[in-house]
Amino acid sequence: MTIQIFQNEIDDGIGELVKSTASVAYCSEAIKADAFKVPVSISDRAFAENKDQIDLYYLESVLVSCGWNKNDDVFMPEATWAARNTPEDKQFNFMHDENDIIGHITGSYVLGKDGKAIADDSEPPKDFDIITQAVLYNSWTGEENRERMEKIISEIEDGKWYVSMECLFAGFDYALIDNKGVAKVLARTEESSFLTKHLRSYGGDGIYEGYKVGRALKNISFSGKGLVSKPANPRSVILKSVAFNVDSNDLNFNIGEFNMSDDLLEKQLADVVSQLAEAKAENEAIKAKIEEAKDKEFATKIQAFENSAEQSQATIDELNESIKANQARVAELEDALQTSQSELAEAMKEMDDMKKKAMMQKRKASLTEAGLDEQEVEDTIASFDALGEEAFEAVVALMKKKYADKHPMKKKEDEAEAAMPPELKEAIEKKKKEKEKEAKADEEEALAEEATPELVEDLETSEAALVEQEVELEDQLESTRASISDWLSKNVLSTK
Repeated sequence: MTIQIFQNEIDDGIGELVKSTASVAYCSEAIKADAFKVPVSISDRAFAENKDQIDLYYLESVLVSCGWNKNDDVFMPEATWAARNTPEDKQFNFMHDENDIIGHITGSYVLGKDGKAIADDSEPPKDFDIITQAVLYNSWTGEENRERMEKIISEIEDGKWYVSMECLFAGFDYALIDNKGVAKVLARTEESSFLTKHLRSYGGDGIYEGYKVGRALKNISFSGKGLVSKPANPRSVILKSVAFNVDSNDLNFNIGEFNMSDDLLEKQLADVVSQLAEAKAENEAIKAKIEEAKDKEFATKIQAFENSAEQSQATIDELNESIKANQARVAELEDALQTSQSELAEAMKEMDDMKKKAMMQKRKASLTEAGLDEQEVEDTIASFDALGEEAFEAVVALMKKKYADKHPMKKKEDEAEAAMPPELKEAIEKKKKEKEKEAKADEEEALAEEATPELVEDLETSEAALVEQEVELEDQLESTRASISDWLSKNVLSTK
């Protein structure tokens, strides 16, 4: 795994050290599986696909626990949980020698602080241990190998060996704890990378301006290593166990008890400090120049940021003014649109009123012509609002016939006929009958001259058909008249 290196770390003379230490070895006591001291029932767990084999030696160990270790490396619950299954199916070798494989890792599981195993599909707990299970090959054909393994197993049972698991990681952040015990995690970036030199893993004292500084590992992968009497990597800090409690609301860390030998830890820290002594000496020699250059560069960057900020603010102000102008224009257009819509609605209403007024004048004239007097027209005109023009004209025609005797012209004709002398009436009626008789005789004579048997037959047939059509039309007309008359009686002529 490769860790990104920042310029601050290069300037501090620890860039290569950060790059080369992308792993940490953790060591716990090798314990025979049936003598495991962690308070959990393991009788129902499979330590290998073929368990209870006489040529396999089963052992189990605590790999790591959530929290801080004495080298100020911090295993956050999320990153540790994500790596819980990475130790499985990895090689088990002797003293970190990949050419001396003496077994293999069969599996791993998560153990809660209450001593109960946690299912793989459970929600990640706040505090837990990762337990690894492995087997050693205790059957060898070579006498030397057989005797060596018998000795190793005997010493494991006497507590003289450790199981070392190397942890690979692709990055880290900074865990900070103030003097009140309140903690937080700060992302490692170009701006914050000056804190790296304060980490104990890179030769620092683990303190920055009153804060305790730890290395919160990210993108963790546990890889199989081996059975060791002491860590193979002198830069690595080897732990037996750690404890960690975290509050999900504020990430307050409570440093737990450590079971590892302080002598072993201090020896490993001394090795790290020794290897860093030369680099730190060179770093001190050029530190003043670096700090001066950094100050100048920092001042230049600050000025550039300020200039950029001013330009950005000017652009923002300009955009805000443009937005205000556009908003004002939109408001103006909306007002104009609303005014136009109001004027259009008013014009449409006036046009509708004019059309309605013209139609009412026309209908009043039609009703007056039909024989209704002025008062009757005013009383009935509103009743015809729901009628279309065609229906209204049909009603008017019917009313003309119904009110024909009330029409002023009809009254004048009736009055003239009533004033006529009886002799004149009789003479006019006689003359009328004579003309009708002469017209009928002329018509019969004309027909007689042109008539043929076929024409006579056609005329009789046509006459019969016409009579039949006339009767049918008369029936339809009578039905229509009855319907209109009923409507008029209920809606116009009714006095109720």
